[in-house]
Amino acid sequence: MSPEMRKARDGTLRPRRKGAVNPVLVVMLTVLWVALWYEINAFNVISGLVLAVLLQILFPLPPLRIDGRLRPLLLIGFGFFFTWQCFLGSLSVAHHVLRIRSVPRNAVIEVDLRSQSDFILTLVAIVTSLIPGSVVVEARRSTHTLFIHSLGTRDEAAVERERARVLRSERQLIRAFGDPAGTEGSR
Repeated sequence: MSPEMRKARDGTLRPRRKGAVNPVLVVMLTVLWVALWYEINAFNVISGLVLAVLLQILFPLPPLRIDGRLRPLLLIGFGFFFTWQCFLGSLSVAHHVLRIRSVPRNAVIEVDLRSQSDFILTLVAIVTSLIPGSVVVEARRSTHTLFIHSLGTRDEAAVERERARVLRSERQLIRAFGDPAGTEGSR
């Protein structure tokens, strides 16, 4: 067994955490703590540091596998796609709000993601929820499935367009960040 791996209770090999306390996360949590108190003083900074370390020790995060191949140009392209989708979503929501007599039809759509990566699942769920008119109501890590509530889905074609948009977001995020699990297209 390599030093980077450890044996889990169920007998499977899992990546070992590099350290129980991540210094970058300590700084970020401390800054958040101080920002919540609206005042920078010694007590707030020290209590924030202690709280950040305790939180990481008591509630350790699972190891996150990222292949480290960030592609900035593809990420910028995704940013333009995301901005355009937010604009279109805003127009759609405004259209439904301003139409007084009609009630928009909604749908909960099941989207099976192609990637097995928890990182990609999380990114797709965040991006989908940030676009007006859609929100992730459930994410199943075991099957890498998202359930999305979508506003204004009048027919099956609208449902398929929304599903295709989510899968396109996933595909672009995989291209920008890589597929840490190495399972793109295995489904």
